Amino acid sequence: MKISFNKVARSPSKVEFSDKDGLHIGGTLLKEGVHKVHFVSTITGDISLTCDRCGKDYKDSLNLPLDLILTDQVQKVMEDLDTIELLDGIIDIGLLMESEIASYRSNYHYCQECRQSEEELDIEY
Repeated sequence: MKISFNKVARSPSKVEFSDKDGLHIGGTLLKEGVHKVHFVSTITGDISLTCDRCGKDYKDSLNLPLDLILTDQVQKVMEDLDTIELLDGIIDIGLLMESEIASYRSNYHYCQECRQSEEELDIEY
């Protein structure tokens, strides 16, 4: 789903998008200035992850809230790490979701067994 930056209204606009893997993003876009749009949403669904402790693949339920500022111009100072520059003037909801999921996957994740395990990992120096 692609939306022109200039078409976003000063009143909240609902957006919904689902990808081929069954993940869903739903939220609102709100223009807060000539070059600033506030995007508040939540990504939900089941996601495939790999346990960083035992290496097993597993499914986990995702409920990831997002609060992003979108801008269509280059920011000289990054005051907020949740600011995304969209220099082509197009808000691509699918691409934003894909980017946030990739960021989520880059964190550490543990399967249910490893979360409940009290066994310490061997660390050799």
